[in-house]
Amino acid sequence: MCGRFALYSDPETLARRFGAQAPADLRPRYNVAPTQSIPIVREDDGQRRFALVRWRLIPHWAKEMELGYNTINARAETGASSPAYRSAFRHRRCLIVADGWFEWEARPDSKRKQPWFITLRDHEPMAFAGLWDRWHSPDGADVESCTIIVTDANDRTRTIHPRMPVILAPDHWDTWLAPEGSDPEMLKGLLRPYPADDVTAWPVSTVVNKTRNDSPECIARIDEEG
Repeated sequence: MCGRFALYSDPETLARRFGAQAPADLRPRYNVAPTQSIPIVREDDGQRRFALVRWRLIPHWAKEMELGYNTINARAETGASSPAYRSAFRHRRCLIVADGWFEWEARPDSKRKQPWFITLRDHEPMAFAGLWDRWHSPDGADVESCTIIVTDANDRTRTIHPRMPVILAPDHWDTWLAPEGSDPEMLKGLLRPYPADDVTAWPVSTVVNKTRNDSPECIARIDEEG
């Protein structure tokens, strides 16, 4: 799964990486949590554009904002067919921009889970496969929201957690973002674990456990016993 991530690259770096103008006032985030506003990249009139949306998808057909189940992640195996996501999978795919994500490792000799920060080995910003939707609230306001697609972990991260976000290689971004005409089976073929040799991970402090903590300390490497 992916329940927390970090995005600290500056807008200029993000613009270069994703070929779209990033929000100039985007501030570094070291502990992004569900229901917060996060930047995504989507295609609009043939151009990549950044948008800020709520992380926890609200299907367009929902009667109220809070659903009876969690929609921060969509499973790669069922995202194309699940009622909550299938319309978005067909028409509203996006890239969710991140520098890395957190997972919590359960250890048999401890009641406390050890948090890890996982990022690309080359330290470039990454693109999670995402879906977005637009919900019309009873008061007439539009709320845009998103979910991160997750799949089986690769060999590097499996000992930490059995699932990981789908990371899309840059060569696949245009295919994923194309609004119409893409073969669903081809799209599902992109939803696979990222190569283990291309990611790295290190243990971090439990300071990340509290969402109010949002500083570089959240991603700082510690001794595993620390």
